[in-house]
Amino acid sequence: MQSGQIMVGAHEGVYVIKLVGDVRLNLCTSFDTFIDKMFTHEDFNDVVFDLHDARGVDSTTLGLMAKVAIRALDRGCQKPLALSADPGIRHLLDAMGFDALIEISDEQRDYGSEPQPLHCNTPDECAAREKVLEAHRVLMSLNEQNAETFRDLVHTLERECEPTRKPSARMH
Repeated sequence: MQSGQIMVGAHEGVYVIKLVGDVRLNLCTSFDTFIDKMFTHEDFNDVVFDLHDARGVDSTTLGLMAKVAIRALDRGCQKPLALSADPGIRHLLDAMGFDALIEISDEQRDYGSEPQPLHCNTPDECAAREKVLEAHRVLMSLNEQNAETFRDLVHTLERECEPTRKPSARMH
């Protein structure tokens, strides 16, 4: 599969997140940083996920998309819009429970500005693991099926992320 890319843009408070190719966890820390910055902008009022050029979207990316949708809804925005005509992508969004968070459409849109590639740094292993863990916790919160699907992965990642405990030097 073609390697993935995330492109971003904004016009009049509408932020566009365009996923291209096969979007995987190697982009997750940069994507999460963008998400945090996006929500600091006072003009933020809507978000559109353009998935027309996506060929694959992994569960970490889906978890970050859910995070965006939840934060937008918490801010009082309308449901974000996901654009895709691909039956596989649409099925994936439905199966993950995204219908509660986003509107899904197959229409093409003009954004008012062309999204630009998000500069993505290669995450260090620890940062990537933390983002994967956070994204999967969000997916688990969407429905019981996701909770069951990702439970073992999340438990494994939680164990790996626990700081190593040193025995106390003090004697009682």
